Amino acid sequence: MRLMFNSLYSKIAAGLAALFFVVGLIFIGVTVFATDMYQQEVNQKLNTGLARQIVKERILMEEGRVNQKALRDIFHMLMVINPGIEIYLLDVDGNILTFSAPEGRVKRSKVNLAPVKQWLDGTMTPPVQGDDPKNLTEKKVFSAAPIERNGILEGYLYVILGGEEYDSVAQKLKGSYILQLSAWMIGAGLLFALAAGLVLFGLLTGRLKKLAAVMEAFEGGTAGVDVDLPRGQGPPDEIDRLSTTFREMAARIKAQMAELKASEQMRRELVANVSHDLRTPLATLQGYIETLLIKENQYSAEERHHYLEIAIRHCRRLNTLVTELLDLARLESAHMDLFPEPFDLRELIQDICQKFTLAAEQKEIELSLSFEKTVPLVEADIALIERALENLIENALHYTPAKGRVSVAVSLETEVMIRISDTGPGIPEKELPHIFNRFYQSDPFSRKKDGHTGLGLAITSRILQLHDREIQVESQAGRGSCFSFSLPPWQRS
Repeated sequence: MRLMFNSLYSKIAAGLAALFFVVGLIFIGVTVFATDMYQQEVNQKLNTGLARQIVKERILMEEGRVNQKALRDIFHMLMVINPGIEIYLLDVDGNILTFSAPEGRVKRSKVNLAPVKQWLDGTMTPPVQGDDPKNLTEKKVFSAAPIERNGILEGYLYVILGGEEYDSVAQKLKGSYILQLSAWMIGAGLLFALAAGLVLFGLLTGRLKKLAAVMEAFEGGTAGVDVDLPRGQGPPDEIDRLSTTFREMAARIKAQMAELKASEQMRRELVANVSHDLRTPLATLQGYIETLLIKENQYSAEERHHYLEIAIRHCRRLNTLVTELLDLARLESAHMDLFPEPFDLRELIQDICQKFTLAAEQKEIELSLSFEKTVPLVEADIALIERALENLIENALHYTPAKGRVSVAVSLETEVMIRISDTGPGIPEKELPHIFNRFYQSDPFSRKKDGHTGLGLAITSRILQLHDREIQVESQAGRGSCFSFSLPPWQRS
């Protein structure tokens, strides 16, 4: 039984069938009740003046006594015309004096006169129901008239208009072809609506079943992102949007998985490269130090000094590599905070270039600056921007050959634009998408030599990402490279 309701369609079908069943019962009940009330209303309206006419035509009471002869004549006449009518003669307090019903069937000795008086006053609209003397709990429609003699009220004529054949709903359904036909028509209509609803829900849930199957296949790894997902007719609905969302989500997951695989591969390459970079200077440093310790007295002071210089150079290379790895890890930390402030970018660049003037002269490289006159202050983390500019300028000097040129230009466009260009060998086009990837190692562009770690561009890219900026590069093999990025002008508050 539980397996029958595992699908959405079975649950909807069961719920719809239960709803239609309840609605059908309610509708049939309302129809029967409304029909009964309508019949009573018509009956009461047709016989509104019946009791009054009987009182007018016959003298039912004389000097407080019941006129038995007149009552027998009336009883006989009404039994011939309408056997369902019952007549009761009441006194002024509602006590039943005599009646036309069979002996032993009347169970009340008194009738409540409140509905009778409201009926006579005209304050209630049909159907008005009063006490049924044959039943202690039920009510029935009636007709009533006061019996007066010389202006003095002597009692009431109380006429019950409904017969016993209408006392139960079952009897009414059995005895009424119209009610039976109405019940069958209601049932047939509800069954047709149920069948149509099940077909419609089957069409709708069929698309959901197909989408669920595609999702399960994707989860099991047997379906790709280009599967044929269900589509509806006409404008896109919620299922179409769900299918589109799943397709986009699947494509994004697939891309992220590919990125994770590539990242894992590059991480392994980085570990291998870093291990190599650490092992080489460490082994060299260890070798020279051990040589000095073993053959200390065999070398001259100049040779010992030379060995120590080599050892200290490798120490510096190790220190630079470890420092840049730590800096990159700090920049990629989720707890990295920025401290933006306004500053003059031209002054910062001049100070940075001053640090590299000697290195440029030693390599016979021209280091030039170009600033527009109307460059506003920028707002950023000055320490991080300084580090990014140092990395770019140092990288340009590193790959620019002797007699070459490195230029730094600042201009005002939509934002303040910084460009660092060189006349180096350029970057192969296939390497351009990867040079900022911290795990990517390129040869010969990213080959580490002369203390150059190759992590500068990754650090620079991360710094600009923290400022919601991207670094752009333009390069052609043999014609140099140009790195550029922008910073927002400072908005005075």
